[in-house]
Amino acid sequence: MAITKSSKKLVKTQKLLEEEGREQERINNILLLLEHLIEREEITVKSILDCLYDVGSVNLINKKIPVQLLNSMMKFIARLSKPAFRMVALYWFKKNCPQLITNWLHKKVSFKDAKKTVSNVVDVSIDPSAEVETCKQEIKHLRSQVKLLAGSLIAVIVFFMTTSFN
Repeated sequence: MAITKSSKKLVKTQKLLEEEGREQERINNILLLLEHLIEREEITVKSILDCLYDVGSVNLINKKIPVQLLNSMMKFIARLSKPAFRMVALYWFKKNCPQLITNWLHKKVSFKDAKKTVSNVVDVSIDPSAEVETCKQEIKHLRSQVKLLAGSLIAVIVFFMTTSFN
């Protein structure tokens, strides 16, 4: 009787391993198909990235730069930097998106038990004003980093513009 139970467990384990092997093989096939699709439809991917860049750059500039003169200047700079964006974005897309899409699709069809979400419970022992203060400091720090990066970007763009006209 003990032999039959252990042999049943062994058979069940072997079947599970076979299923996992087939599943992994099919996931790898999906990855290869997506890579092939991106290579074959490169013009479509470029068009999608161009549209996303156009919409995203205008929305970001309108949101972050309210001064009209700077706003229009930044939109002009954004149009000039579009070819560089296209090259970098296409490289990133080809390198990362097939795996990201494959992982996302695999997650959608795996039907594993989702982790239970933990409700947000406020601990009354924590002083909310101290927490708010640390958040404000983090926001200030991040804003200064954004300003530094934006200034660096403008400097690099101006440098490339001046060297391209010489």
